[in-house]
Amino acid sequence: MMKKLLILFSFLAVSITFAQKNNDQKAVSDASEKLRLAMISGDKTILESLILPELTYGHSSGHIDNAKEFVEKLVSKQSNFLNIENTNQSIQIVDKTAIVRNHLYGKTADLGKEPGEVNLDILYVWSKTKSGWKLLARQAVKVEKK
Repeated sequence: MMKKLLILFSFLAVSITFAQKNNDQKAVSDASEKLRLAMISGDKTILESLILPELTYGHSSGHIDNAKEFVEKLVSKQSNFLNIENTNQSIQIVDKTAIVRNHLYGKTADLGKEPGEVNLDILYVWSKTKSGWKLLARQAVKVEKK
């Protein structure tokens, strides 16, 4: 009888852990999609709701923005995405941290610049907070031409 109870409790623990991980992956995926849409719209309220004040946002050029700079550039259209397509996304959850990698292709119309295109591989680091998943870090690298 004790052996059966131990097996049952083990099964329940694994099931609960698996379900929680799936819920976290869905929540991170949803937050990533909200970020994609907010980067296109430049909606300050949504952008600020998705990031931590400690955000470090690395561009493929090597420039690094803090949270305030990241939001202001999108709101002011200094950095203006007309569209963003994310593909090949992977999400890895480690405790209260999510590592997200994807490929980003986008069309831009940055203030004072000619329209352009970006073709990047991105690393995002999300942190689980009481109010949901928040972006802590992002780093882009240019995709090597083959």
